[in-house]
Amino acid sequence: MTTTCSGLVFENYHMRYAIAGVLRTPEIFSQTLSPTVSVLVPARNEAENIPILLAKVAKAFDALGLDGRAELVLIDDGSTDGTGDVAASQAIAYPFLRLIRHRRNLGLTAALRSGFRAVTGDLIIFLPADLESDPEEDIPKLLHKLAEGYDVVAGWRQGRADGKTFASGIYNTVSRRLFKVQAHDMNWIKAFRREVLLTLPPLRSDWHRFLLMIAAQQGYRIGEVATNWYPRRAGRSKYGFSRIPISLLDVLVVKFLLAFSQAPMRFFGGLGLAALSLSGITAVYLLLLYLLTQTQQRPIFWAAGGLALAGLLLILVGFIAELIVSQAEQIKEMEWRLDTFMAEAGYGQKPSFPTERPAGAAPTTNHDRASTSR
Repeated sequence: MTTTCSGLVFENYHMRYAIAGVLRTPEIFSQTLSPTVSVLVPARNEAENIPILLAKVAKAFDALGLDGRAELVLIDDGSTDGTGDVAASQAIAYPFLRLIRHRRNLGLTAALRSGFRAVTGDLIIFLPADLESDPEEDIPKLLHKLAEGYDVVAGWRQGRADGKTFASGIYNTVSRRLFKVQAHDMNWIKAFRREVLLTLPPLRSDWHRFLLMIAAQQGYRIGEVATNWYPRRAGRSKYGFSRIPISLLDVLVVKFLLAFSQAPMRFFGGLGLAALSLSGITAVYLLLLYLLTQTQQRPIFWAAGGLALAGLLLILVGFIAELIVSQAEQIKEMEWRLDTFMAEAGYGQKPSFPTERPAGAAPTTNHDRASTSR
C-alpha cells in the first residue's frame, strides 16, 4: 500500500523497516524490529478540536500500518472547557488514546514533562492540539525524516499567516547565531528518538522552546522537514507578544547553562581574573602617578580595591560551583550504575503497548504530577 502526503510518497512496508533499520536505543531497552510510535499532544481548552485531532491521528496510524504499535498521549493541562471529558468520551473509538489530566494549568513545559514520563514509544512526536499542524500529513513526514538517520527532526512551517512571523523570525535568527543550530523554526512540531528524551536535563518553565538546542549541544543529529501551516479551526491562541522579552531572556539563560554548566569556573573565574587584572593595572597607574607627580587619586584607589575584592569573590564562587557540578556528576554516575543493574536484573525493559483495553474511558489521572495507568 502506498501513501501520498503533500507530495511525499513512500511505501508503508519499507517505511516501517527503514525506521527500524536506523533505530538506536539505549541498551537498557529491548530492541524491536518495528519501533513503536508515541504522539504527544498537550491541550488546554481545545475541546472543539479534539474529535478532528483524534480522527486525523487515527488515519495517520492506519496509513503507516502502526496498529497496536502506536499511541496518542494527550495531556489536558487544566482545561476549563471540558477538553479532557471530550477526549475520554472518544476512548472506545480510539483505543490508542491515553489521557493525562492536570488539575490546574501548569504550562506547556510542565505538560511536556508529564508526557515525556508517560510515553512508551521508541519514536516520539510532539504536535499541538490546535490543528495548525495536520497530524495526517505531519506524522508521516516526521517519521520519514527520522528514518534518514536523524535523532531529532523539526518541522518548518510553510505559508504561516498568524501575525507572529516577525517575532518568530527574530527569535529563530538569534537562536541560530547563539546555538549554531541550522533550523528555521525552532519552536514548532518535533520528532525524537527515545534516547534523546532520556538524556534531556530537567526542563524548567518555558524551556520547551529549547529542545532542539539542548539536543544539538549533546551531539544528536538535527534534521528539518517542511510542513504546511493551517489556520486554527477553533479556540484561540494561548501565546502573545508579551512572551517575546521572556523568550529572549530564556535564550540567554539556556546559552549560559549549555556553555558553562559543566565548567562554571571558566565563566566566574574568567570574570574574576578580568577584574583582578583591571585592578592590578589601575594600581600600577596609581603607583606611577604618585612616584612621578606626588599625586593621589583616592576614588580610583578605592575603585581598584573594590575590583580586586569582586574578582576574588567571583573566583571563590567559581570554586563553589565546581564543587556542585562535581557532586551532580557523581549522582549521574550512581543513577547510570543503578539503571545498568536494574537492566541486568530484568527490571529495565521498555513497557509495551497493550493488546486490548477495557471498555470505558481512556486512562486518566487527576494529579498535578500526572502519571498514567493502563
